[in-house]
Amino acid sequence: MFYRNGLTIVFLSLLILALGGQAYTGWQEHNEELTEKGGAAITFLSYLTSNHFLEATFENWESEFLQMAAYVWLTVWLRQKGSAESKDLDKPEEVDREPRPHPDAPWPVKKGGVWLSLYKHSLSLAFFLLFMVSFVLHFKGSRGDYNVEQLAMGKPIASIAQYLVNKRFWFESFQNWQSEFLSVAAIVFLSIYLRQKGSPESKPVDAPHSETGK
Repeated sequence: MFYRNGLTIVFLSLLILALGGQAYTGWQEHNEELTEKGGAAITFLSYLTSNHFLEATFENWESEFLQMAAYVWLTVWLRQKGSAESKDLDKPEEVDREPRPHPDAPWPVKKGGVWLSLYKHSLSLAFFLLFMVSFVLHFKGSRGDYNVEQLAMGKPIASIAQYLVNKRFWFESFQNWQSEFLSVAAIVFLSIYLRQKGSPESKPVDAPHSETGK
């Protein structure tokens, strides 16, 4: 069980631990803010449905899914000479061949038609959909948190249209997006010159720097 699914199990476990740590510390920090402004502290369960938690969580998820969607889609078309993260510059690769129905093929391949067309792009479509869902939830939480602050200061709240052009919302997004694009650029470039024995994200240790792909 673990040997076959170790990566998923470990990363989901780390997600739960990190999300729990974020929720607990975010709850404490939010209650400090509330009491400093003369408000009443809220329970941990109430915090989990608050705009503060929603904004903090999906602000980060949004950028992660954008990163993966862009990475999956752009690596179809773009190349980087010498990178383990790039397809070969000259010869076609296995991932480029047209799918053929066979007994063990996923059902959309056997079905063909529109199902196969969608399935051929399902990974990038899934990441873009997850990005859009996270973007909307980040926007909802950020706007709700902003409006609570506005009301506390006796200022007018922002409508959906007004908050869509609010610099605070876009600052929250851009500060996360840039870090994700940096991390992708780093692994694409560093995998040209550096190695990690045993990792599928690295070229073989004795591979020349000029060799592209894994």
